[in-house]
Amino acid sequence: DISSNQDTIFTMAKQTKYIIVSGGVISGIGKGIIASSTGLLLKTLGLTVTSIKIDPYLNIDAGTLSPLDHGEVFVLDDGGEVDLDLGNYERYLNVTLTRDNNITTGKIYREVIDKERRGDYLGKTVQVVPHITNAIQDWVERVGAMPTSDTGRTPDVCIVELGGTVGDIESAPFIEAMRQFQFRVGHDNFCLIHVSLVPVVGAVGEQKTKPTQASVRDLRGLGLSPDILACRSALPFEEGIREKLSMFCQVSPKQVFSVHDCESLYHVPILLREQGMIDVLTDRLKLDALSISKEIVLEGDTLWAQWREFARRRARDLDATTIAIVGKYTYLADSYISVVKGLEHAALNVKRKINIKWVEASDLEEATMHKDPLKYHEAWQHLCAADGILVPGGFGERGVEGKVLAAKWAREHNVPYLGICLGMQVAVI
Repeated sequence: DISSNQDTIFTMAKQTKYIIVSGGVISGIGKGIIASSTGLLLKTLGLTVTSIKIDPYLNIDAGTLSPLDHGEVFVLDDGGEVDLDLGNYERYLNVTLTRDNNITTGKIYREVIDKERRGDYLGKTVQVVPHITNAIQDWVERVGAMPTSDTGRTPDVCIVELGGTVGDIESAPFIEAMRQFQFRVGHDNFCLIHVSLVPVVGAVGEQKTKPTQASVRDLRGLGLSPDILACRSALPFEEGIREKLSMFCQVSPKQVFSVHDCESLYHVPILLREQGMIDVLTDRLKLDALSISKEIVLEGDTLWAQWREFARRRARDLDATTIAIVGKYTYLADSYISVVKGLEHAALNVKRKINIKWVEASDLEEATMHKDPLKYHEAWQHLCAADGILVPGGFGERGVEGKVLAAKWAREHNVPYLGICLGMQVAVI
């Protein structure tokens, strides 16, 4: 019976709990890692977790974006070209996502305009509120109920990362949609984590809370109150900082988390768990009320033990291997994030530590020797000192000659070489 199936799907969707991760002060603050780490912690409880990334740009997907703007494109199993944060989700949560797990302004507007052209709105004036905001909520609710693992289980929790920064014009419809969404799903099924910055300034290195206070004030002015503050900083909280943030941001001290720089990104879940993130989420979302079998709980315990061992191996004092990556977009390391993660994981499997030296391909060319001799000799020094050379893909003529020279050096001096895409082609040249 179709109607009964629809009722079942609706009921399952209503049971999903949602954690929204927003960001303030600056972009690129680490929302993706905090969202992934939160999802991992929930998986260690035996919960089934899925995730959604919202990108407020007008592009339909990330396929046509420059890697220097947003980093490398991550390609999903269904061919979807999406933001690299979805790669973090798949890696941390061990799930298989689809192109629908990435929402963009372009996708939402296209869906609404298509409906308008078909006459679905029956002559009504189509507006941002309610039509765009409803489309966003419907998309989140639909995808949040889609199974993402081989078990076919409906997700218990959906992590929604809201790209951009609170206050941006382009993210305003998504903020408004989430404001409405908290009432659609209910208080016990909605939790907001706000990621902000606590900068260290001045000669004495004092931590400042004003940027976070202003960011939370902006968020509250838009109708959303954070349940958890995840504060990025170079150093752990100084004495009194947690209490000050609690007082001025209207959250309890236990809901303020110091997410300071770690030895590696894989230590972030451990850092959050040690500060009580699981307890806060369990209390806020009433996770104790969910029925989870003992077998699944044991799976979660095993996952956590494996993760701690993985992070411990990452932090050990291991023998180092230096790899030179000769690329065209080296000014942003995220342009080659799949290569970097591949090298990291390969090094851990053979009990080595990886040191990556970034070499801009054009700096190896003779023209640079005349224009900027210092840059030219530094590039060649990095290349000659490396234990191995990796040349990744790229587009256009710029830097090709430098990549050919890197391949030539590897061949003539018997240095291990890996060419990917264009890197293989220049090796043939």
